[in-house]
Amino acid sequence: MYNSYSRPSCDLANNLADVIQTVKEHDHVLICHDGKEEVVMINAEDFAAYTEYLHTRYILKELEKAEKEAADPNTKWLTREEFFNIAEA
Repeated sequence: MYNSYSRPSCDLANNLADVIQTVKEHDHVLICHDGKEEVVMINAEDFAAYTEYLHTRYILKELEKAEKEAADPNTKWLTREEFFNIAEA
């Protein structure tokens, strides 16, 4: 389970080094503005893993759509020549 920690938004300007240290000590830091959670700070390594996860989800979703389209008998398939003629137009 992730370890959340909340900080007010004014800490970003006034105590950035302290906020960064808090991110290192906790899994993420929720930044609050007017008492409402607005954004989340995570370390760069976790952000890279998250973006890779999102990219993988996107690719899998697109592959699923392509597989459904390929299985449809009404799908029109282009030859390589037709495809490249369309792409050049």
